[in-house]
Amino acid sequence: MLKIYGLQKMTLLDYPGHVACTVFLNACNFRCPYCHNFELVTGDAPPVMETADLFAFLTKRRGLLDGVAITGGEPCLHPELPELIRGIRALGFKVKLDTNGCYPAMLRSLLEEKLVDYVAMDIKNSPARYAETVGLKEADLAPVRESVGLLLHSSIDYEFRTTVVDELHAEADFAEIGQWISGAKRYYLQAFTDRDTVPFGGLHAPSADKMRRCLAQVKPFVAAAELRGVDN
Repeated sequence: MLKIYGLQKMTLLDYPGHVACTVFLNACNFRCPYCHNFELVTGDAPPVMETADLFAFLTKRRGLLDGVAITGGEPCLHPELPELIRGIRALGFKVKLDTNGCYPAMLRSLLEEKLVDYVAMDIKNSPARYAETVGLKEADLAPVRESVGLLLHSSIDYEFRTTVVDELHAEADFAEIGQWISGAKRYYLQAFTDRDTVPFGGLHAPSADKMRRCLAQVKPFVAAAELRGVDN
């Protein structure tokens, strides 16, 4: 069974419209230089509990929480993920999944089995700048494109989102992203915020004006695009 590498016992932000807890899994195929959870990516963080302990916690939170957000790391690289979600759903909770879209076979399986109620998928950048943004020499975008297509053609509730870093994103990138996810149900641009856990220095949040200009590039393609955490 999966080990749990972090637990936020209550959140009003991680699962839109729900009172939830957030469960953190370890490991990721990306090395994003602006990642807030890099200790999970590299495996430096120890697990905080077993799956059985999580289920015991959730059992006590029935009636207080109505959802569980699963994040990482990248949850979809774990073959045991469906089993974990089945256990959570058996306790009566809705499930929101965060993913980078690199494991479309897992995502497809979860969608077909109706194991997730909401999916938040990261769009890291325009295709030409993807590898740079995820901290790799090169990035195969075929799986990411497949996951985008799965969500665009699914009846599930979902969002795409991009964390905007001043040094990594230009306005023109968002015109390309907009074309890529054209017609999406929801797309959020959220500004990078620096923390002690971010592995690399020298990265900054864009100005609010730049965020608005980036949003304007997306709007012709995704009418529901919005800024998150930025005053409009």
